[in-house]
Amino acid sequence: MAYETIIVEIEEGIATITLNRPAVLNALNNQVFNELAEAALSLSADNSVRVVVITGGDKVFAAGADIGQMATSTAVDVATGEKASHRAFQLLENMPKPVIAAISGYALGGGCELTLVADVRIAADNAQFGLPEIKLGILPGAGGTQRLPRLIGAGRAKELIFSGDFIKADEALRLGLVNKVVPADQLVAETKKMAKRFAARGAVALRLAKSSVNEGLRMDLEAGLEYEHKCFSLLFATEDQKEGMNAFLEKRQVKFQGK
Repeated sequence: MAYETIIVEIEEGIATITLNRPAVLNALNNQVFNELAEAALSLSADNSVRVVVITGGDKVFAAGADIGQMATSTAVDVATGEKASHRAFQLLENMPKPVIAAISGYALGGGCELTLVADVRIAADNAQFGLPEIKLGILPGAGGTQRLPRLIGAGRAKELIFSGDFIKADEALRLGLVNKVVPADQLVAETKKMAKRFAARGAVALRLAKSSVNEGLRMDLEAGLEYEHKCFSLLFATEDQKEGMNAFLEKRQVKFQGK
């Protein structure tokens, strides 16, 4: 599929989705959401893709939603709308492979919410995060009030949401909003290094490990432990499990096939 607002590139099993609206600081609108959704569906079905990276390039991740598009919306418009952002973000979040967000510059509003769908977030030291929707008389409506508290805790999330303040990369790291902060000129290299490390693991085990964590967070502990055990058991019917354990016992390099 030809995209207009994003760029999708695949190299050595790593797919990179780059937001591509530099003239408006990668502001997110329905076209972006729809193209992100299509990319998520396509890459999820592509077995050659082992890891997905989402980025906005080296200047800015995404400076928020397209306010021009939102300003004329009514309550009825929003309530009955197609929820393009929700669909896109859920498809990205539920991809059966690791998703890494590589964040440089502003990640604000919907841009910050987009980072929350990733499994791992790597920030450049010039990154800034914020959910300023409250200053516009609205609230974060693309998952911010739900995903952020689950990631950093309710109290810290409420402070960011209620104030609308921006925080820098080092504070985001302290709060647990990002996994790692690196110099801006090393963001691409560090992201690629992590992506390659993930891509070298067994694809089936990665898929079920991600599912076990994500689904477990939606359950009580007892149900989560049962789901984990089910996933653990299923892996013993795979070729990758046999290969992984045999390679360990034989002290040789493992060769996973994703089966």
